[in-house]
Amino acid sequence: MKQLLFLIIISINGFSQQRPNIIYIMSDDHDNDAISAYNKSLIKTPNIDRIANEGMLFTNAFVGNSICSPSRATLLTGQHSHKNGVKNNSTKFDSSRSTMPKILKQAGYQTAVIGKWHLHSYPSGFDYWKILPGQGLYVNPRIIEMTGDTITQEGYATDVITDETIKWLEQRDQTKPFMLLLHHKAPHRYFFPKLNHLEEYHKKTFAEPLTLYVDTINKGAAWNIQTMSILRDMQLCSDLKVDPAYLMDIPAYKPDSTQILYYNAIFRRVPAEQRNRYKEIYAERGKLLQQLKPTGNELLKYKYQWYMQDYLACIASIDENVGRILDYLDQKKMNDNTAVIYTSDQGFYIGENGWFDKRFAYDVSMQTPFIVKWPGKIKAGSINNSLIQNIDNAPTILDIANITIPDWMDGISLKPILTNNEKKLDRKYLYYHYYEFVKDHTVIPHLAVRGERYKLIYFYTVNEWELYDLIADPNEQNNLVKNPTYATIVYALKKELIKLREQYDDHEQAGELH
Repeated sequence: MKQLLFLIIISINGFSQQRPNIIYIMSDDHDNDAISAYNKSLIKTPNIDRIANEGMLFTNAFVGNSICSPSRATLLTGQHSHKNGVKNNSTKFDSSRSTMPKILKQAGYQTAVIGKWHLHSYPSGFDYWKILPGQGLYVNPRIIEMTGDTITQEGYATDVITDETIKWLEQRDQTKPFMLLLHHKAPHRYFFPKLNHLEEYHKKTFAEPLTLYVDTINKGAAWNIQTMSILRDMQLCSDLKVDPAYLMDIPAYKPDSTQILYYNAIFRRVPAEQRNRYKEIYAERGKLLQQLKPTGNELLKYKYQWYMQDYLACIASIDENVGRILDYLDQKKMNDNTAVIYTSDQGFYIGENGWFDKRFAYDVSMQTPFIVKWPGKIKAGSINNSLIQNIDNAPTILDIANITIPDWMDGISLKPILTNNEKKLDRKYLYYHYYEFVKDHTVIPHLAVRGERYKLIYFYTVNEWELYDLIADPNEQNNLVKNPTYATIVYALKKELIKLREQYDDHEQAGELH
């Protein structure tokens, strides 16, 4: 009897060791086009590309509400915003809810989250956590520890988060499989790069998107009132780090007191030995503005280039640190039994329509990178064009761990696709619902249904509809909703939208949709 019990214990321990580890790396506002596995024209990201080269890249991955806190709540719950309770960035996540990490922990996984959290409540269901308060800081970030204490950690946030991740990997319980959420702050606004990457990227010039100078007037209420224009709304002092001293005597550029405060707060955190070099680089922008005093499209041309230099330099640090994690797995001989996922909490405008930020159901912000490697399970170099959504992330992680997916999750597992048991997901449409209407970017709440070819968007507070042919018009410039040729398609997509609202139990009144 004792020998039988011993064999059972050995068997259980052996099973525990064979269950795959899962590392989920999520950056903040990392657009697909800023990953060379998706688009080679802007940046080289060899380490993120390695995940794609050794695994599967999804070309049609999307979110259900393109904004930070809701996306994070969806990751934890596998539910759309109206079900998980987090519709906007100001709502506190109910940490008593059942979540994917809690389910994993109950099944014997060690769970951890390190980096950006942004859910206004402390993490629950994790054996270990160390998080940035709020949006977090790029330089010498503040970090909340499990004791509730907030400390300041010296260094650049992307490096610090990776340092803390590797430290936890070294100290974790080696007898258990683990699921780790590694959440970077970068490249979120205010796009502050590490000095060595800024040194490289501030010398670069980038191709302009086809729609950088598009006239957004008369394209409907949503386009008219948005405040995410690089020309009008991207700030010289905070977003682009131009010293206010260069702008005070130029009425068109003169910053207000808030912008000056932002600028000073950003540079106050920069180590003294680096501060002068940062300011020297950014002074090039201030001197050009003083000399040329550009306006209109000429000013937009410069602001776009400066934005891209900083944004992409932040991503260079992310890629570098993804490489550190992959190298660690190799060094510790953990690569073969670890699934690695790379994604973002949503997409991001990098000049399309002359915009920055996200929120809209247009593909630039609704789409997100999603790349997975799992040696021995996923065929290297695979590409999949199934319609997937971030509601699928939690079910997929549970399924990779061989844990039953609860029926209250809205998403479905991608494991059959990853392991090539299925070549394509049987899903025809995706559901989208954006709620937050704040002065920060002034994006009107809306619903959307996205299929493989057509997308229907409903800005229900102003009762305006938009229809786009995603094949003929991938930049979503030509609203076809009033074109009688497409009346049948509009009618069919309205029916699909109502069907999806029923499927996901979204019964909130929305204009014509009661």
